[in-house]
Amino acid sequence: MSGEANPFESLQSQIDEAAVHLDVGDDVIERLKHPERVLETNLTIERDDGNLERFKAFRSQFNGDRGPYKGGIRYHPQVSRDEVKALSGWMVYKCATVGIPYGGGKGGIIIDPDEYSEAELERVTRAFAKELRPMIGVDRDIPAPDVNTGQREMNWIKDTYETLENTTEPGVITGKNIASGGSEGRVEATGRSTVIAAREAFDYLGKDLEGATVAVQGYGNAGWIAAKLIDEMGATVVAASDSSGGIYNPDGFDPVAAKDHKNETGSILGYEECETEVTNEDILTMDVDLLIPAALENAIDADLAEEVTADVISEAANGPLTPEADAILEDKDVFVIPDILANAGGVTVSYFEWVQNRQRFHWTEERVNAELEELIVDAFDALVETLEAHDLDNPRTAAYVVAIGRVANAFEEAGSFP
Repeated sequence: MSGEANPFESLQSQIDEAAVHLDVGDDVIERLKHPERVLETNLTIERDDGNLERFKAFRSQFNGDRGPYKGGIRYHPQVSRDEVKALSGWMVYKCATVGIPYGGGKGGIIIDPDEYSEAELERVTRAFAKELRPMIGVDRDIPAPDVNTGQREMNWIKDTYETLENTTEPGVITGKNIASGGSEGRVEATGRSTVIAAREAFDYLGKDLEGATVAVQGYGNAGWIAAKLIDEMGATVVAASDSSGGIYNPDGFDPVAAKDHKNETGSILGYEECETEVTNEDILTMDVDLLIPAALENAIDADLAEEVTADVISEAANGPLTPEADAILEDKDVFVIPDILANAGGVTVSYFEWVQNRQRFHWTEERVNAELEELIVDAFDALVETLEAHDLDNPRTAAYVVAIGRVANAFEEAGSFP
């Protein structure tokens, strides 16, 4: 696995590759390769022992041509300015791919949340919310959860914003718990779209998902939900990993029981149905029908791509392949369902949550899941139509052709100001 690839450069490379298939001016493409603004701020909080500590944080607003900025906030020691810029750009094209009326944003704090108490994390979160207050709003920028954040942190941000603004505005943030205005189906949404897209790909390729073997790299929320749902569709999950390592059973295992074991012990290792332990690299190169990378970006670089043997990859993570890896897998005829489609379930159900908050009307889980399925299937169909119309070999390029075309059209229809 490589940490050397710059995710922002990867994003720009993906845009350039798609742009040659579009009748869009180079000047417009150049505009669509850079964020409109990036906040870099320093948060200082008091630790439980009374000492002060400083944390660097970012919020990138990449493009708002199709609607308010939308994107998660992650807490991770490797958060960087370029990573946040790249993630905010991916959000622009993710929203455009599935046709929801948002632009793209992303935020992050350089922190290892495991090293801090809940009270300290609350202080950090509220300090960040205070800094974000001038930038965010129900029609301006709507944050959401990402790596190492969830309903708890979103509730804190909502409360901080509402307290400072002296208002009630649940739609200022999504990914909240139900009691705070969250949506049914939001927790499962990213994993659900990952497997819906995989199912559509198998159908398109004439492959049978029943009995297909699956490996999942990353057993956080998106990964384990994807494993559970693909198992329910009849596939066989044979391997999974988290940051501590991986497990393997050629006969398959119960993904829900594996998650219960991880919750109890803090690691997927030692799960009784899987006596064989493997590395994360083993997971990524395993001979399976479907690989689901669900961890961080740049999981598969050029060297590792040479060893990948999966037939289909559905990207639950953002940017898990470097551009060099993408090119190698294209040559190997691996069908890669790009992140901007595969994991778009999270932002799609965030959109549904925002709509419910604005209407002050609550949808059932059945309605949420049905609406999500329709959008993901329609987006996959648009990808395939573009793939065939432009005689492309790379599904990612096809998705970007769809997405960039939609964003560029919105910009050109609105005109340029000033």
